[in-house]
Amino acid sequence: MADAGTAPEAAPAAKPGKNWRDLRKRVLSAIVLAPCALLCVWLGANAYTFLLALGAAILTWEWVHLCGMRARTLPGAGVPVAVFIAGTLAVMEYPLAAWAVLGAGFLLTWAFAAGMRDRDRPAQPSLRLALGVLYIGIAGLCLIELRHENEAGRANLLFLLLVVWASDIGAYLAGRALGGPLLWPQVSPAKTWTGAAGGLLLAMVIGGFVALQLAPGSFFRAAAAAAVLAVATQAGDLLESAIKRHFKVKDTSSLIPGHGGLLDRLDGLLAAAPAAMLLALLIGYGGALWR
Repeated sequence: MADAGTAPEAAPAAKPGKNWRDLRKRVLSAIVLAPCALLCVWLGANAYTFLLALGAAILTWEWVHLCGMRARTLPGAGVPVAVFIAGTLAVMEYPLAAWAVLGAGFLLTWAFAAGMRDRDRPAQPSLRLALGVLYIGIAGLCLIELRHENEAGRANLLFLLLVVWASDIGAYLAGRALGGPLLWPQVSPAKTWTGAAGGLLLAMVIGGFVALQLAPGSFFRAAAAAAVLAVATQAGDLLESAIKRHFKVKDTSSLIPGHGGLLDRLDGLLAAAPAAMLLALLIGYGGALWR
């Protein structure tokens, strides 16, 4: 309790107009990566499968590296192997088997890592390692399953990607330009309530207009669906910030200039993909997420 006559401590806030140094690198990276992702989603089949396989390989490598292990040797190899087998089954349209393998891979990786002891690492971070199977694998299976809906799947994935990117861009621009109270200062020293509002607003606007171009429907329903995905995107961003704080690192790797690692770049998508899958299940397969 504050002493009498003492003003309460102000909530942490970010100053407006600061930290634009990484903007150029972010723009250049987006110019290279975004068209490749959109093209693979549009083409589907082998191109999309290759994109997901490459992404999963990098994501699992980064996760295992964060845990202080190597993806080529056990127990670290359990993460990419479990995700790869589950993804292969999903591509072959055995979804139940894919989810079963993902769950089994999580449990086996956890048990195997917990049972390993050596002089240099007396206590393996077994649960942290195994959680990577679920963190990356669940999103991967959802992205595979969403694309299996043919034309509707293509439209839904394009909608998902553009909404996630709009949320990221809106949050970045509004947060850096306007500053304001921090969203969760214990987790992230940069994310603000202003940025969250900017990301939500831009995602809803972009989602509404994109939906009208992809399939007939209501602008307002599309904006509502975009809002759900934008909230999931920002929750995923905060989760990734908490993960990096737990591991005491600034970036998951230095793979992408201006962004850090692929986990840094796809944190929102890893959370938004399961949210999109839930929307698809609620409305029924074969339809647009904003139907």
